[in-house]
Amino acid sequence: MEAIFVTEKLKELLPTIRQFVIDELIPLEKDHHIRPFKKTEIILQEKREKVKSLGLWNLHLPVAEGGLGLTLCEFGQISEVLSLAPYYGQYTFNCQPPDIGNTELISKFGSASIKEKFLAPLLEGKIRSCFSMTEPEFPGSNPVLMATTAVREGDVYIINGHKWFTSSADGATFAVVMAITNPDAAPHQRASMIIVPTDTPGFEFIRNIPVFGEKGEGWASHAEIRYNNCRVPVTNLIGEEGMGFKLAQERLGPGRIHHCMRWVGIAEKAFDLLCQRSVTREMEPGVMLGEKQFIQGFIAESRVEIDASRLLVLRTAHNIDLYGASQTRDEIAAIKFYVANMVVKVLDRAIQAHGAMGLSDETLLASLYQHERGARIWDGADEVHKQSLALSILKKYGLDIRKKTRS
Repeated sequence: MEAIFVTEKLKELLPTIRQFVIDELIPLEKDHHIRPFKKTEIILQEKREKVKSLGLWNLHLPVAEGGLGLTLCEFGQISEVLSLAPYYGQYTFNCQPPDIGNTELISKFGSASIKEKFLAPLLEGKIRSCFSMTEPEFPGSNPVLMATTAVREGDVYIINGHKWFTSSADGATFAVVMAITNPDAAPHQRASMIIVPTDTPGFEFIRNIPVFGEKGEGWASHAEIRYNNCRVPVTNLIGEEGMGFKLAQERLGPGRIHHCMRWVGIAEKAFDLLCQRSVTREMEPGVMLGEKQFIQGFIAESRVEIDASRLLVLRTAHNIDLYGASQTRDEIAAIKFYVANMVVKVLDRAIQAHGAMGLSDETLLASLYQHERGARIWDGADEVHKQSLALSILKKYGLDIRKKTRS
């Protein structure tokens, strides 16, 4: 960990959190592939109570909401440590996506009634939530293209639409739904975010979408949902009408820090497995795998890429803390595609070093690769972020391609 970013708070927190992850969560991984999800939920509920007793619950929130008032840069480093137990860490500390994004969003923009009804039980860990934005009929790379509508009728919104990859809808109590409320407004002022309880008549849970053949359950699921004349009170609106895209950016900026630092933690885990394999696997009598130059290249490249990723992300988090997400747009785009590629490469090298074993469930590598290949697509595909960054750089040199295209 780079000392430049380790504050006095972290010097106290990180050793305790790391030891909890090592002692309480990593041992659960040996039965990860054979233990039913419902049993995992029961085990982790017991672990969550331990986290509460240690005063480490809801670390990501401001003091007013029961958190420790950590900066984004501070919490990012905690997120990396939690990801050393990638399937358990964030959930055990009540900061798993998409709940962490929803809690931050509601904490900052929700009304008093929304906070009382939806945020309070979420912070207590009594319920889970989901985030419903992507639609199968439109490219996720262009979020202004959306067909889901929320038509106001008196004191209610009537919501109709078709969503998929609604993160963690399986077992969630409510969804934060992006819907068009102002169809005649400018493209980025047409949509709003509205809370829809999942027991609302017309909320149709269709299925959990398999990702690389893995269906997923609970907080690890991605669901297809239909909203069929769902009627919810106008008071379920987050912020104001037309703020949907602004709220999405407020949510996604810090959210990408959470994602990227989680990927750094997963890469560290894969790197450790790569190195352990290199010094324990005998390729021929007296010759270890780590003596092969190809493997040495894997190790050297992975070490540098992980360290570079961490520094890039923490610098970005620090600048978000100082200047806000909107002023750090270029750096957010950069870390999103750089770190997403890094974790996939490190996982791939670790799998390669394990040979056929790396493809099996003998380690978590195959499962992690299966899950994290989506890193290059979630929250904006690599290509979108690269283009956004390049256009911003070119504009500084006098070539405003966006303006040229509009004219």
